[in-house]
Amino acid sequence: MDPAKTSLGKMLLEEITPVVMVLRTPLVEESCLKNSLSFIEMLSPFCDFNNIDVPVRTSSDQPYRLQKFKLRLFYESDIKQPDIVVAKERLKQVITEAGEKDRSDLSTDPLDISNILASSKSEISPSWFEIFNKELVRTVSFSEHEAFDHPVACVSVVSSKDEQPINKFVDLFNTNKLPSLLNDGAMDPKILKHYVLVHDNKDGSSEKATKILTEMKNTFGFNGCHLLCINSSQDEQIEHQDNPWAPYKFDSSPSQDLGHYLNIDDFNEIKDLIQELSSKHIIPYMEQRVRVLNQQISATRKGFRNQIKNLWWRKGKEDTPDSSNGPMYTYSSVESQIRVLGDYAFMLGDYELALSNYRLISTDYKIDKAWKRYAGVQKLGSSGRQYATRCGLWWIEMLKMKDQFKEAATVYFRICSEELLHSAVMLEQASYCYLLSQPPMLHKYGFHLVLSGDRYKKCDQIKHAIRTYRNAVSVYKGTPWSYIKDHVHFHIGQCYGFLGMYDVAFTHMLEVLACSHQSKATQELFLREFLQIVQKAGKTFEVLTLQLPVINTSSLKVDFEDHRTYALPGSTSVKESVWRSLEEDMIPSLPTARTNWLELQSKLLPKHKESNICVAGEAIKIAIEFKNPLEIPISISSVSLICELSATSDETNSDASCSTAGIWNNEEHENLSVIVTTANLILLANCREIISDTSSFSLSEVNISLGGGEANLVQLTVTPKVEGILKIVGVRWKLSGSVVGFYSFGSNYVKKKIAKGRRKAKQSPSNYLEFIVIQSLPKLEGFIHALPEKAYAGHLQHLVLELRNRSEVSVKNLKMKTSHPRFLNIGKQEDLDLEFPACLEKKTNVSPPANPKIASHGVFLFPEDLSVQGENPLLWPLWFRAAVPGNISLQVVIYYEMGDLSSAMRYRILRMHYNLQVLPSLDVSFKISPYPSRLQEFLVHMDVVNKTNSESIQVNQLSTIGSHWEISLLQPIDTIFPSQSLIAGRAFSCFFVLKVGTRICIFRVVGNQLSTEESTSSLFPHIGSNVSLVPDGSKGAPFDTSKSPLAGFHDYERLQHGILIRLEAENAVDFILISRPLKSNAQPGVADAHHVFSHHACHCRQEYTKLLIIISIYSTASTSPITWVVDGPRTRHHDFSSSFCEINFRMTIYNSSNALASIVLKTLDSTSISDQLSDEASGNQVGWHDVSLAKDSKIESEALRNHVRKSLLPESVSPFIWSGSSSTGVQIKPLSTTEIPLQICVFSPGTYDLSNYVLNWNLQPVKDHENVGERTQSSGTSLGYPYYLTVLPSD
Repeated sequence: MDPAKTSLGKMLLEEITPVVMVLRTPLVEESCLKNSLSFIEMLSPFCDFNNIDVPVRTSSDQPYRLQKFKLRLFYESDIKQPDIVVAKERLKQVITEAGEKDRSDLSTDPLDISNILASSKSEISPSWFEIFNKELVRTVSFSEHEAFDHPVACVSVVSSKDEQPINKFVDLFNTNKLPSLLNDGAMDPKILKHYVLVHDNKDGSSEKATKILTEMKNTFGFNGCHLLCINSSQDEQIEHQDNPWAPYKFDSSPSQDLGHYLNIDDFNEIKDLIQELSSKHIIPYMEQRVRVLNQQISATRKGFRNQIKNLWWRKGKEDTPDSSNGPMYTYSSVESQIRVLGDYAFMLGDYELALSNYRLISTDYKIDKAWKRYAGVQKLGSSGRQYATRCGLWWIEMLKMKDQFKEAATVYFRICSEELLHSAVMLEQASYCYLLSQPPMLHKYGFHLVLSGDRYKKCDQIKHAIRTYRNAVSVYKGTPWSYIKDHVHFHIGQCYGFLGMYDVAFTHMLEVLACSHQSKATQELFLREFLQIVQKAGKTFEVLTLQLPVINTSSLKVDFEDHRTYALPGSTSVKESVWRSLEEDMIPSLPTARTNWLELQSKLLPKHKESNICVAGEAIKIAIEFKNPLEIPISISSVSLICELSATSDETNSDASCSTAGIWNNEEHENLSVIVTTANLILLANCREIISDTSSFSLSEVNISLGGGEANLVQLTVTPKVEGILKIVGVRWKLSGSVVGFYSFGSNYVKKKIAKGRRKAKQSPSNYLEFIVIQSLPKLEGFIHALPEKAYAGHLQHLVLELRNRSEVSVKNLKMKTSHPRFLNIGKQEDLDLEFPACLEKKTNVSPPANPKIASHGVFLFPEDLSVQGENPLLWPLWFRAAVPGNISLQVVIYYEMGDLSSAMRYRILRMHYNLQVLPSLDVSFKISPYPSRLQEFLVHMDVVNKTNSESIQVNQLSTIGSHWEISLLQPIDTIFPSQSLIAGRAFSCFFVLKVGTRICIFRVVGNQLSTEESTSSLFPHIGSNVSLVPDGSKGAPFDTSKSPLAGFHDYERLQHGILIRLEAENAVDFILISRPLKSNAQPGVADAHHVFSHHACHCRQEYTKLLIIISIYSTASTSPITWVVDGPRTRHHDFSSSFCEINFRMTIYNSSNALASIVLKTLDSTSISDQLSDEASGNQVGWHDVSLAKDSKIESEALRNHVRKSLLPESVSPFIWSGSSSTGVQIKPLSTTEIPLQICVFSPGTYDLSNYVLNWNLQPVKDHENVGERTQSSGTSLGYPYYLTVLPSD
């Protein structure tokens, strides 16, 4: 590649070329200025030769031809080292002018990074960098230690109008006016001299000039003189289309006509002058100088001998101290001559000769400690850094030529100075090198752009800062680097604000609003700057998807009412499956229901058959969470929904007839600026000109204030007033009273949290917020008065349900069902005015209980003639009982039908939901065991523990359910419970005697329904016996457990357990324990008359169970239908010397089944008991015996027990035998008893176990009662239970 075509080659050819010093008189400048040019500016376009084609021979005998050549012309006053301050101002001017000339549209979006990568290298980097780099290199020109800028020749220019022009030539080369380089001895003053006489043709003919030229040649020599005639255009000015002077005239304007008096003849004369000066004078002069210097230096410094000699001579200088500039070298010194030789050879293109001399002189500079000359560095000062910068720029160009852009970027970074503006330009150039690397280093590209933009901004170079920041935006777009993105958008927004471009500034400031990752101070700064820009703009901004506050779309919940209505806000949070399970037994068949309104929807509006249904005049509630991501508080006002409502008749033209509200305020219509950040609300943009109309619906408006990190669930409503298609588009709000934000619910996937059922599995998100508005319908409003939120287990309370229909259209055919009938029972209408708890007391006249009208599946039917209409509410009594402790979710559904048959819906359902917290109260447990030696009597052991934290409770009454049970205290209550109250954490125990009554009522659980069977024509299945647990003086009327509500709640307790277990009821016992809390600690022992607790224990098969609200299993029956007891003496004294002892016993047998029992009693002698018992055991062994009788025995010593065991061993003579028949058979009727006499003969004293007998039984069902109470087992064998008899000898 031709070096001249590279950036480095161009730079070297322009900057490292021979310098010509120009000395001129004022009249010369006057003639040139007629063309708006100075003398040097007039000659400069002709000093650059692309093909000069001059042969050159330097060190070798073989010449080469020089093609590229350029002269640099300077006035003598400009040949000096530039002032640092002036140089900086010049650089700043270059940068500022480049910013002003930048024609890129700052208001457009920046290019995408992919488009930037597709651009060419010349398009990526700004063109003014080249100008800046040239100016930066020129800041170190005309240094005394470099010959590049030392004048090679001197051109003296005199005008033909000057007086005594020959003397003027002599005076121009006066030493007082020459540069310091010549006066100080840094360069040889004997340089090439050339003399030019300028003649202005406008001043007359050139005859005088010709005479002066002849005189000049006689004085200064024939070859060194030249005549230049200019301004040859006499009549009119000449316009040059391609003006050659424009690039060299920095302060020229486009309207300025340069060189308008110079014609083609003048062009040719100037060109010939420079051509002759270069090819016939300067190049030969430099060539001759190189050959002479090369011969001298070769003779004195080159070769091994000369090098050793030079090192030995310079060895003594190593110990000299460092000086700021090192030793002073004059132009005649060998070191200066070597440097001149190298620089001249370089400018003539002999790079090998130049390099060899640079290496030669570098050793001398290093030994002489001439660091400025050695490395261009002087204690790292400002001038030293400038030399390093120039060297770095040349190095960068070499790396770029080799496509080593990454390494070039590193050099750019290293030559950054402390000067911010200089550093900004270098960092920007480094960023483009990273972009051009292979592969592109995008992160470093963006990071260096940010560093550059920050420095530009600090130097008030706003447009340059915007350019670099805009390019950085494309790099970090879509990346998770939030901190640097915030930095870029914030500063670029500030820059646009400085320029007064507030719309663009506002757009970038929007990107940093939701900066939750930033510190609190940074967040305050961002928000303050944002609001200041809004204030300076003087208008209201409307922003789609404003990031502050954050809209949590996952929290979006839509509550509306179609045929399902809700009494309380919390009712919508219950799962739809729970409501359906309650309503499925109340709602008419689905085909019928759909015929009324769902199919009507599909027929009338086929395009909207997937939409929801709502009723005109009933609010649709939208709950959505607004969250403040910042640590600082923000103010949000005028929060409302954005809705559209179109008439169904105009469905096809809904775009033109839509009524949109909540989008634009009429007062702000004339002064708005809509900032579009996303394309998901094009509908709103298209409706920009629609005037807000709220006649078809009404919207709620909310103002909130969000603290740092606070989230608030905002409740918004829209109430349609007419029929049609309603769409909820989004939500709007105003931030800090100045910025209106919009959010479209269709912009992101909205998680469906709609309290609505019967929805197809797949549905587009837009349909979630689309509603078909139908005509107004009656609607029931319901409320349960005095329902407690917190109660103790067993708490019983009288409640009132209030239903109200504010419409003039009545509702009828009401039905009601509760999710927990154990907690909430529906009373009778006459219970409305009862006085509680006096209504629970037992009355003297007992009538059969009348239950409420309850259909199948627990649905309560209100009276058929009942309707609700207008302002008259319906009041209905309810009974509440806290059945079990815990957190209870109670649901109530009320079905009702429209009185107007023409309504779009035939029925609606009112849903009511309450959360209850039930706390533990009494922990009651029962243990039932047979009474010793008594048939059909049992001992009941009751344990009661107060589980409350602070309440004292008085136990009032224990009742049994069923007419066949009688209960009584085993001991007086004053003896077992003297304190009369049970304080928190205490317990007490009590024993009762339970007897079987004369009437029996069987309760049976079939499936999950409760049915009764009366065996004795009983009309009162819940009537039982009661026992008071308070002293006689405190007794009041007992509580009636056979009537509502206690009987009703007990039925549901039975039903609750009947679902889990199937069990006959004739031998089971149920308990109800009544208690009351005490009023307060100030009145100990006084019960609260307004609060009653009931604890229910239902029949279940468990021997011992503890529950808070007693739901236990108690059975008095054995596994055998046959029970018996042996009655007789336990101790007998007898004189065995006279005879053996005869003792009589009596066995009472009871048949507890509903079948005829055939029983065979077999007595066994002790000698054959083992064999006979083993034979009997091989059959079916079942039965029950009263082991508690053993506890009545007074034989407790180990010796006696051993004696018993020994007495049972077979011996040769039996100690006792059974008298009479060994087998006795009897038949016992159902539920009857019989007695069998027994006798034994005892032959010796001792203690004997009379359990050596067996009962074989067989059941024969009665025809009239066949399969009634039939047990799975119809026959069996029961072994005798231990009965110990002690026979002692008499005195």
